[in-house]
Amino acid sequence: MASSCFLRQILFSSLPTNLPSRSDPLSPPFPKNLTCSAPSTASLSISSIERLTNSRRKLSEVRSMATEKGKQEKKKVEIFDTEENLAVELAKYTADLSDKYCKEKGAFTVVVSGGSLIKSLRKLVEVGSIDWPRWHFFWVDERVVPKHHEDSNYKLAYDAFLSKVPIPPGNESLSAEAAAEDYETCLKHLVKTGVLRVSESKGFPKFDLMLLGMGPDGHVASLFPGHGLCDEKKRWVASVTDSPKPPSERITFTFPVINSSACVALVVCGSGKAGAVEAAVKKTGDVPAGCVSAEEELVWFLDKPACSKL
Repeated sequence: MASSCFLRQILFSSLPTNLPSRSDPLSPPFPKNLTCSAPSTASLSISSIERLTNSRRKLSEVRSMATEKGKQEKKKVEIFDTEENLAVELAKYTADLSDKYCKEKGAFTVVVSGGSLIKSLRKLVEVGSIDWPRWHFFWVDERVVPKHHEDSNYKLAYDAFLSKVPIPPGNESLSAEAAAEDYETCLKHLVKTGVLRVSESKGFPKFDLMLLGMGPDGHVASLFPGHGLCDEKKRWVASVTDSPKPPSERITFTFPVINSSACVALVVCGSGKAGAVEAAVKKTGDVPAGCVSAEEELVWFLDKPACSKL
């Protein structure tokens, strides 16, 4: 489905096998053979990733909780000595799921947020085993600004990570409301064509992996504490025109979509977020991150400062 909406193209992209030519001055051409490597480092093998992550410490054992239809959702919290070790393990975790789903169904649907999460995704480009052409890449939220704007999640991700992966450029903006409607329409089309699965128990799209960051106030995506959208039950994508954090206009997945994902990774670093981590993990406070769940597995990736209050 063709569209002139840049948010539609930014918010989700199916990574093609044969890449189109690029006219966007920000976006260099990519080879048809999608080999991703770091610009100044050698490819990081899975074995070296495993060695680097030996220092991680699990805060708690995996807790299995019964979900609808008798399925088990695994929840666990993992703590790492440094953000570097966290990023390496996050890359391995993502690569392992990519390999699993590509073998099972020939594709991998992955959703990312912006903000601090993007930095922690940098090690993905050093994993040589990822089958990039089979990835379908989506955004959990985006700010309604031009894509080269300093507030754009796309620009942040492009500069830090997506310049190593082919994402088609867009060319024009829409209002938050129109962008949300357009994005939801596109997602429903991908469900009809079989690219996206649907949760059998909930009826919402079921992504293979949702990669989320968290703000100091405990917000995830563009779902902020006390905002009415935290209680949304029907819409897949919602517009935000009164975000308490600039810019005010955004679009975001709702909790029913986030929580229908097969796997969710919540990635948090820094002492400034320790209070929100405590409230979310221990369920001692009303923060949006505490409402996140997954149909199969929810994993918290924390560095030591972020878990200092646990």
